[in-house]
Amino acid sequence: MPRGSGSKRERQYEHIKDSARERGASTGRAKEMAARTVNKERARSGETKGSGGGSAKSTSSGGGRRPGQGSGEATYDQLYQEAKRRDIQGRSHMNKSELQRALGGK
Repeated sequence: MPRGSGSKRERQYEHIKDSARERGASTGRAKEMAARTVNKERARSGETKGSGGGSAKSTSSGGGRRPGQGSGEATYDQLYQEAKRRDIQGRSHMNKSELQRALGGK
């Protein structure tokens, strides 16, 4: 764990690491997953020094665009949410290209 991490982040790290091990991840992979997750959460909540930037602002969890997705193409989740908003029937069984067609053919 990085210096300056509180006991909450220590517990979070251990919990994530243990969960990953239970799911079959190697010890090294479990540690890496836990560290990356805790570091991202620390950055999101402003617990880290530095400019911030980085991947903490570029997550797809909020329905935003993912890093490297420069084509301007909507994600499946964005298309699905638009189909839901327009009440398009059968949307839950559609793949990305079918959603695009149903929304007006992109």
